[in-house]
Amino acid sequence: MEKLKRSLGSFIVPLLSIILAFVIGGIIMAALGANPFDAVKYLFQGAFGSKANIGTTLTKATPLMFTSLCACFAYKCGVFNLGGEGQFLMGSIAAFVTAYFSGVTGFAGVLLALLAGTLAGGIWGMIPGLLKIGRGQNEMIISIMLNYVATLFMGVLYTSWIRDASVPQTPAVDDLVKLPRVITGMRFTWGFVIAVVVGLVLYYVLFWTSGGFKLRAVGYNMTASRFNGIHVKRCMLTSFIISGAIAGLGGGAELLGTQFRLINGFGAGYGFDGVAMALIGQLHPIATMVVALFFAVLRVGSTTMQAATGVPTSVSDIIQALVIVFSVAGMALTKLPEFQAWKDRVFSKRKAGDK
Repeated sequence: MEKLKRSLGSFIVPLLSIILAFVIGGIIMAALGANPFDAVKYLFQGAFGSKANIGTTLTKATPLMFTSLCACFAYKCGVFNLGGEGQFLMGSIAAFVTAYFSGVTGFAGVLLALLAGTLAGGIWGMIPGLLKIGRGQNEMIISIMLNYVATLFMGVLYTSWIRDASVPQTPAVDDLVKLPRVITGMRFTWGFVIAVVVGLVLYYVLFWTSGGFKLRAVGYNMTASRFNGIHVKRCMLTSFIISGAIAGLGGGAELLGTQFRLINGFGAGYGFDGVAMALIGQLHPIATMVVALFFAVLRVGSTTMQAATGVPTSVSDIIQALVIVFSVAGMALTKLPEFQAWKDRVFSKRKAGDK
């Protein structure tokens, strides 16, 4: 029951942040001369109004779910992995090279490419981890710099080594190694299903296994964990590798399910978007996935909202920014001693009343 209460508590701050963001967004819409209720209706209609729209929303949410889960797992375990974008790109590169050159097709080809992407992302995530625990280097700076390395390496591939004859992009992978769609007539592929499964597995591992308890203990207090016999450095390195592997798997799924080729702008912004969504979701895997889906709804539905009501898509961007601001403020508020004291008083009175 206590675990359930903590899990439900992870949704409170994001939910309140979303409500406040929509209230302020509605005021902005009204100031622009639009009916806020109509605008919000068309926003969600654009995201869920048809099978095609639902498929587009889930497709947009898929890479966001992977990168946000990458950040969620790392931060929950006490390491600051800002290299989700680079790990995502390295996963897509490995998946492309495997799918394009291996000659393996069908289910085996898809599985091999996804495994290659997962491995590449894990290795790319291991680099800052090794430098952190071995040399005491700042993992945030290293992981950010590795993002640029991955971007430049991908650029070399699509502009020189494996360039298509006509434009600066790689050729598309064979149709036989593309991720199939889950439902006919809907755009989203099995990549979305894989992302959901990964999120559920992370939730189970973190909150229902002894290994997950050790990882969370390290994230909460490294010194206390060390005194209690937990191998802190091993846990930190494991966190880096697993979080990188999640992002790499996401890159492979995006390559095989949506983009099919490496091109300029592939995966741009997904890494840092994932960090924001993980923080909004209070570093809870399920809440993080819900936040990623919500952001996808805003991004997909804003076009329909603009066409129907004249409210510019930038209002959707403002709502996203407000959600981030309110979530960070809410997290800071809940850490204050005064808030903790107030919460303890409320729960103590409730327990006394129950007796």
